[in-house]
Amino acid sequence: MALRPDRRGSFLFIFAIYVVAVGAAWWTWQATSFDPPFRLLAGLVAATAVTYVATLYADNGSVFDAWWSVLPPFAALWITAGSEADGLTLRQLAVHTVVWFWGVRLTANWAIGWTGLEHEDWRYVDLRESWPLPNWLVRLIAVEGVPTFFVWLGCLPLLPALGSADTSFGVLDGIALALGIAAVCLELVADEQMRLFAETKEPGEVMDRGLWKFSRHPNYLGEISFWVSLWLF
Repeated sequence: MALRPDRRGSFLFIFAIYVVAVGAAWWTWQATSFDPPFRLLAGLVAATAVTYVATLYADNGSVFDAWWSVLPPFAALWITAGSEADGLTLRQLAVHTVVWFWGVRLTANWAIGWTGLEHEDWRYVDLRESWPLPNWLVRLIAVEGVPTFFVWLGCLPLLPALGSADTSFGVLDGIALALGIAAVCLELVADEQMRLFAETKEPGEVMDRGLWKFSRHPNYLGEISFWVSLWLF
């Protein structure tokens, strides 16, 4: 039976699930002895296992929605905690500024528009209805498995950026910081412009104002630029 609490109850459910998910990731990061890239992956998979069980329980793929923006900042904290640097370095501070700004912004954007567990993202529904596989397997592979793998790839630059004994802050770090902040600001403005447009648009009207006048997907441009900034770090 699908879980369908009201919006407040849905947020409480999601908050509890993500507390457990982050805890599972952190415990796995600390308990495993793989090489750092695979410890990072193991922790992310542990968090996904928690959200996957919750997805099946709630019968709603949107339980996974906040995973993208919640786990990378905590991964950054874990890597920094185990770094060889003596104290918090300027580079580490810069990376955390970008990652946490991105994470808080994206999570807030999700929360503002999320109506609760009575709604499931249409893309998850489409995957479930179009793939010739059982529902549980579609959610395991397409809804949660593949995204976890790609977020792991995107987070790999955090290992040398935050875990290195090299404490110098170079020109490339400055460029990465500027790009990361600009990328998140681009997403923030683009999403807010689209939100205001969606409230007043006529049927069939296309968004062609503000940032959307110059780019078909300015928020996606910002998202891509954020991950590039991590690579530059």
